[in-house]
Amino acid sequence: MNSITINILSQGGPLMWPLVLLSLLGLAIFIERVLFLHRGNIRSGEFLSGIKNLLRKRRLIEALTVCEETQSPIAMIVKSALIHHSEPEGKVRSAIQSTALAEIPVMERRTGTLGMIAKIAPMIGLLGTLIALFQAYLKMESIGAYVNSPELTGYIAQALLTTLFGIAIAIIAYIAHHFLIGRITAIVNNMEWVANDIVQFLLYDLPDEEQTAPISLEKDSSMT
Repeated sequence: MNSITINILSQGGPLMWPLVLLSLLGLAIFIERVLFLHRGNIRSGEFLSGIKNLLRKRRLIEALTVCEETQSPIAMIVKSALIHHSEPEGKVRSAIQSTALAEIPVMERRTGTLGMIAKIAPMIGLLGTLIALFQAYLKMESIGAYVNSPELTGYIAQALLTTLFGIAIAIIAYIAHHFLIGRITAIVNNMEWVANDIVQFLLYDLPDEEQTAPISLEKDSSMT
């Protein structure tokens, strides 16, 4: 921090520091969630095409390994479908739904904190403003009716700065929260498309010889 920043923070009064902590917390959460969601948002079309090619060659173990190594909610959906591929369609879809219900909270983790910051920051700013105005009132009451304007400048600056910082932090946190929710929604929609596609492929689109002889979980001799 340079001297100007420290001077501004000191003029804002003691409640500026909680606002600074909220802004740093929000920034850390946003960066961590963006990186996490970026890793999870794979190119589902290419991924699914590769899985289908492996299944056509009856290489289920390799397909499951690819899903495990990809570490994406979309890959976990496909993995769940592959594990239950020999079961009736209802059970396959139920397994996929259970996996999705487990993956969505992981994606949404800590995003609620950004929403909380967007609500709390203006309240802290308003509290700082009220404290500054009350201090100015006490100053006027102790000195009397005639108060020089320089004596009130510090209180006015404190009132304005806390409100300004509180609202600014709230706006940024609100935008960041909705950005993350949009990314999560896009991934969830992608998960739904992948789930329907892989179920359709496993139950109806595999070659007849693949359907009459379910894919084995045992390794092929050619892979040993």
